[in-house]
Amino acid sequence: MSPTEIGLPSTPKPAPPQPHPGLRIIAVYEVVKTVCLLLVAVAAFQLDHQRNFEHLVHWLEHLSLADSNGLRWKLVGVLVAFGPSKFVAVGAVASGYAVLFGVEGIGLWLGRHWAEWFTVIATGSLIPLELYETLHGFGWLKLATLVGNVAIIVYLVRIALQPRHGNRV
Repeated sequence: MSPTEIGLPSTPKPAPPQPHPGLRIIAVYEVVKTVCLLLVAVAAFQLDHQRNFEHLVHWLEHLSLADSNGLRWKLVGVLVAFGPSKFVAVGAVASGYAVLFGVEGIGLWLGRHWAEWFTVIATGSLIPLELYETLHGFGWLKLATLVGNVAIIVYLVRIALQPRHGNRV
């Protein structure tokens, strides 16, 4: 019998621990990356078809952009050299990363301890590549990505090492 069934006052259950606010921000960031990668995957799978690929190249060749002609022709050259057959690989890789980032984002949103460590490991594994890219082809966006990901790792390690009072698995 429960305490309330025999007339005793019941003790309220403690509220489940709320995820740290920073985890929600990182979760949203991961979900945004997921959506972007899914869009890349869909586009890549569409460019696998010769007709769609030729339409894109034709459109880029005839696009009138005042001051970006050099960039446009570089893009056309890269696309032609790449060819439509390699877009299946691009779509598959983008889909794989989308799944990875989606799992990270959902786990962090739900405040799961495993997601904190999963994100630390997954993000940390890309730091050497990001560092190499930043040092060998400097760009402010590359540097911002590197710094942002290092900050995410440091933050998540600090959160993950805090003692747990609930059963967050």
